[in-house]
Amino acid sequence: MKRLSISLLLVLMVFAGGCTMAPKYVRPEASVPEEWPEGQAYPDSLVALGSTSAPEISPEEFFQDKRLQGVLELALANNLDLRLAALNVERVQAYYKIKRANLYPTVYASAAKNRSHLSSEQFGFSAGGSSLDIDYYDINAGIASWEIDLFGRLRSEKNQAFEQFLASEEGRRSAQLSLVAAVGQTYLSLAASREQLQLAKDTLESQQEFYDLIEKQFKVGLATKLDLRRVQTQVNLAQRNVAVYTQLAAKDENALNLLAGTQVPGELLPENLSSVTPPRELDSGLNSLVLLGRPDIMAAEHRLKAANAYIGVARAAFFPRISLTALIGTASSALSSLFGAGTGTWTFNTQVGMPIFDLRTHGALRVSEVDQQILLTQYQKAIQGAFREVADALAVKGTIDQQVEAQESLVAATAETYHLAVARYNKGIDDFLSVSVAQRSLYGAQQVLVGLRMARIANQVQLYAVLGGGSGVSD
Repeated sequence: MKRLSISLLLVLMVFAGGCTMAPKYVRPEASVPEEWPEGQAYPDSLVALGSTSAPEISPEEFFQDKRLQGVLELALANNLDLRLAALNVERVQAYYKIKRANLYPTVYASAAKNRSHLSSEQFGFSAGGSSLDIDYYDINAGIASWEIDLFGRLRSEKNQAFEQFLASEEGRRSAQLSLVAAVGQTYLSLAASREQLQLAKDTLESQQEFYDLIEKQFKVGLATKLDLRRVQTQVNLAQRNVAVYTQLAAKDENALNLLAGTQVPGELLPENLSSVTPPRELDSGLNSLVLLGRPDIMAAEHRLKAANAYIGVARAAFFPRISLTALIGTASSALSSLFGAGTGTWTFNTQVGMPIFDLRTHGALRVSEVDQQILLTQYQKAIQGAFREVADALAVKGTIDQQVEAQESLVAATAETYHLAVARYNKGIDDFLSVSVAQRSLYGAQQVLVGLRMARIANQVQLYAVLGGGSGVSD
């Protein structure tokens, strides 16, 4: 009988490793065009020979500025959002181990000593008769209520937990990629703010010199009060701009410190935008299939697979649950003979629970099916959003160079206009109004140029992120 029980146990363990009742997973078709958009706004989509796609480039290879690399290293080591994402991975991994362990029997051991004192009345003796002391020793090892997974309920739960673990890991990688992009964008914003601040200071210095000159001329009657007030307004505007960009630079530095998770050393901060080495140039890949490797898209797919597995759990609830309890050991009334001949004991119990009438099982199955459809929709929506992000970045890439070139030409023209206006004013040909107008035009054009140069570099960072930069590089 003992051999039969062990054989039956082994057969059930083998059979329990079969298939689940979850539907077979088939990756949904991406609901976006296979090819990237084409047209005047987009660059040539042909991939250059020997070029490397964004997923194959690590952040250290993409960002070529040494100081920015140092800030990025600090952020990857100290950022609290990234630390929370890593802790979430550990938590879900532990949860998966729990669900996986449910597939196997839990073996336990116990040892006990029992001592009983029985009175003479319990044996039917007359009052005053002798009593009896009984000692009882036993040692046992066994399996406590192990559910035999004949219909794949536990295996489906294990698969669901595994997919949730993979989704959390992709979530961590997505958080890391978002952090990399945020550090790059904020670093560039700080560099641009500092350059705008220096431009405002240079303009203030120039206007202050004009003010001092015209004030002297006004005192001797060579300039009108109108000219003096006009140049004063230029000085006041420049003073305001210095304060504004001083504030913006401070906020950008605070944001960078927050992302880095610590105070960024001054030697790692950019002096201005011109001092920043641009990131590496990227290609967008042959088609939109590259999006399927983005961490957030992969996380959405793993969540979809988890919902698909949970349907198997809900379906298995309609079928019986079989639990097994087995115990083997030794028992004796004397400790010295505990392991002697004839002291062996064993028990083997099987319990079958069959649902007869429970409307909750039907509702749970429907909920699992709707959840799967919700996550399917979220997965497809994530792909559509990713396609739009890449298309937008490509549109900027295809047009930003022309904008920068046109603005550089505009700055050159307005600078020449300003110098001519100053010369004509000094010769007495024009009044100061033409100088004031030319100066405002030049300063505005210079501000726009700084913004466009920053947007060009920032778009490279954005393109790297939306293409799943570094997702093909092992951690």
